Amino acid sequence: NAVFSLLRKFKNPDMNRIHILVDGNVKLSLPYSFTNIVRGDSRSKTIAAASIIAKVFRDRVMAIYDKIYPNYCFLQHKGYPTSQHRILLSKFGPCLIHRKSFCGVAQN
Repeated sequence: NAVFSLLRKFKNPDMNRIHILVDGNVKLSLPYSFTNIVRGDSRSKTIAAASIIAKVFRDRVMAIYDKIYPNYCFLQHKGYPTSQHRILLSKFGPCLIHRKSFCGVAQN
């Protein structure tokens, strides 16, 4: 969603030539052409590379959050719903970066 929000803000006429590859079969409503590719990370080198870049970026962001919210040990579980993460969430409740849709947040 964040990527699509950024794309919508561009006022460049070349934006009409953009074609987006989407991993999975998510139905989107975009003013750009796109192709859904189920299991895209194993069928498209572009999607695979984007997945790796996104994971590395996310891991680096979680390392920063680990310093801001040390009680949650984000450096260890990277925000994934591990048993450790769930225990810490139960103990401390959600912090500002927890998504309300994350399992366990609604219960706390």
